Amino acid sequence: MKKFSTLLQALILIVTSCSRTDISQYVDPNIGSVAPLLTTKVPTVHRPHSMVRVFPITKPGLNDRYLSDRIYGFTVNMPAYRMGYLTELMPTTGKPEVNRNEYASMYDHAQEEVHPWYHRVLLEDYGITAEWTTTERAVIYRFDFGENDSCNILFRSSNNSGFNVTGDNIISGWEEFEKTRQYFHAEFSRPFDNKSSFRQGVTGTETSSSGRNSGIIATWLSSGDPVEVRIGVSYIDEKQAAANLNKEAGARKFSEIKEESHDIWTAALGKIKVEGGTERQKRIFYTSLYRSMERMVNISEDGRYFSGYDNKVHEDGGRPFYVDDWLWDTYRSLHPLMLILDPERQADMVESYIKMYEQSGWMPGFPQFYGDFPAMIGFHTAPLVWDTWQKGVKNISIEKAYEGLRKNAMEGTMLPWRMGPGCELDSLYHVNGWYPALPEDSTETVSMVHDFEKRQAVAVTLEHSFDDWCLAQLAKDLGKEKDYELFMKLSKNYMNVFNPANGFMAPRMADGKWIEPFDPQLSGGIGSRSFYAENNVWTWNFSVQQDIPHLIELLGGNESLVKRLDALFNEPTRISKWQFMGQFPDATGLNGMFVTGNEPSFHIPYLYNYAGQPWRTQRRIREIMDMWFDDKPLGIPGDEDGGGLCSWYVFSAMGFYPVTPGSGEYSIGSPFFESVRIDLPDGKKFSVVARNCSYKNKYIQSATLNGKELNSPVISHSDIMNGGRLMLVMGDRPNKNWGIGK
Repeated sequence: MKKFSTLLQALILIVTSCSRTDISQYVDPNIGSVAPLLTTKVPTVHRPHSMVRVFPITKPGLNDRYLSDRIYGFTVNMPAYRMGYLTELMPTTGKPEVNRNEYASMYDHAQEEVHPWYHRVLLEDYGITAEWTTTERAVIYRFDFGENDSCNILFRSSNNSGFNVTGDNIISGWEEFEKTRQYFHAEFSRPFDNKSSFRQGVTGTETSSSGRNSGIIATWLSSGDPVEVRIGVSYIDEKQAAANLNKEAGARKFSEIKEESHDIWTAALGKIKVEGGTERQKRIFYTSLYRSMERMVNISEDGRYFSGYDNKVHEDGGRPFYVDDWLWDTYRSLHPLMLILDPERQADMVESYIKMYEQSGWMPGFPQFYGDFPAMIGFHTAPLVWDTWQKGVKNISIEKAYEGLRKNAMEGTMLPWRMGPGCELDSLYHVNGWYPALPEDSTETVSMVHDFEKRQAVAVTLEHSFDDWCLAQLAKDLGKEKDYELFMKLSKNYMNVFNPANGFMAPRMADGKWIEPFDPQLSGGIGSRSFYAENNVWTWNFSVQQDIPHLIELLGGNESLVKRLDALFNEPTRISKWQFMGQFPDATGLNGMFVTGNEPSFHIPYLYNYAGQPWRTQRRIREIMDMWFDDKPLGIPGDEDGGGLCSWYVFSAMGFYPVTPGSGEYSIGSPFFESVRIDLPDGKKFSVVARNCSYKNKYIQSATLNGKELNSPVISHSDIMNGGRLMLVMGDRPNKNWGIGK
């Protein structure tokens, strides 16, 4: 009996210990800070969807920032995702130096602690310990100068800016970015002993400085206690920056703010709890979930916000105003993930898009605090709005949204990286039903075409076909039958670029002739941009999410689709890999011609489900995730565009993915974890339980949904949001009879 009691106590201790696991500790913001080819991640400290996001500044020009052995400063804020930073600050000792290359300091990752809510490094050249944490609209730095004498903190900017010493411990200022200003108000925990200014490398005794490459230096003649620098940020004015700081930080201790941020992240990440799997998989999973909460960002300040869409300050009416989104990257999986975890916030994001339309006259696709950043192709506000609306989130101005979407579809240009009224190419699209391409050796005839981005004619046709399908569904739901018929017709335009002679979505000229010669791997120039977007036709051939049954028919039926997919994952490059990657730098994480690291590929491994062979989806998903994601700095296989790629990993690791945003359905894959529990906003819970799940046991043997047999590799959004349990029994060999139901 005594042995039983001891065993019971041990089990209770284990269970209690597991229940108390701080899942936020699994997050490593340095994952992805070395790139497979193009862009890297920064170890950003922020709160979920907050306006302020900060990180250390490493060697300029060395994009693999984790490899930098020096820190050149610390950001006041990153106002637009992956588009740099504005004002910076740097602590030093000794005689003040204004040359960044001279005052930069060595640092060592072995001396570093980094979390979403807190970061600490040792500046080795000075013996300074630098640490920081954030609120929503403020960052708090703390610098311990040790035993050094003559300690300095430099504020500087490379852009047009203004700095002013406005008190014995206060510096305020502004900086311009894309003709829009970010303001700051910085309060120091100790009065300055000296202060000076500099501009273009020349120092002076003034207490203000303006222009490019200018700044202020605060100096203390003895080290003493650590110096805290509390900085409020605003897009309205310096007074509001000070109000933001006072409201969110006030007189609270650094440790209190840090712990509050930790609690916020623990709660946000804790909306999804996983059990089983490896420690490595948990680190990748929760870091990916953290990356999925970096944007959009709330820029409302005390009930007001500055809009770069009309350059005015507006009352927000009690609803936060969100910016910083790249819909080409985020409509596929990031927004659908957040629609499960936080649908109320999603409603505010969609409403923000509608306000942008009212203020500018166009429904944006890449909104920033300074206005729109017209990039990529398509008008993916259509799937964002429709997916949100059809999933039951009704707190949006839907008629005004429809008005803006319809205007974009019928009057706006479809040209890549452009926004505004249509041109002659758009008129041809509406007449012919495909975007006209030019032979590669032709001289461009339309001045509006971007020199580098080209026409991307086939990809434009495919993406607008999907967007028009989403708009058609919204029109039907709103009782606009004629518009429904119009946009459903337009949604079939993908058929006009399918060339039955070669079986590919191919470029077609305005006169209807197919462009020849045509090489599926290499035609189209850099990134295949003359015809496609960033990838070749091996990827774009499957971009018909809105009409998968007919896509299968075009490709020759189920067996033919399976063969085409298998070929995709096994097709070798016909030129050397380094030459291929030079032409397709976005095509990272290559499995044959399948591109793990780029958005148009996300849904492709799930297409086996629609051809009656879901076991192949299960295999492919596991292979992709095991091979191309890791918990190291080189751990993200492509451009992680603000949650785009990482949200795909979160979905796929849980065991399902939204192949067609706007359909209300999720395609089942192969979960990494034995148990996944999603805490839903209304208190309900949805679980995915994968019995016998392991590295080998990746194949689904049988499934039940809420106790009822499930023989279809699909679940619905309502299945999730109503709460319940998806039970999967896993095995090491495929059950080729499971999941073949409709």
